[in-house]
Amino acid sequence: MQQACKHPRVRVVSRDEDTEFVECELCGDIFEASEFRDMAIEETLPAEESAQD
Repeated sequence: MQQACKHPRVRVVSRDEDTEFVECELCGDIFEASEFRDMAIEETLPAEESAQD
């Protein structure tokens, strides 16, 4: 089973007035920069929640 790419290296490929798109340099996925930030936040949440228990 193949692991999903966690997009460790991204580069900006396009900017609009209020939107920025980035591309993962490893897998080639392109997505909004805000989605990338959301992915990073989701990865840290379980560790923080278990630390509070």
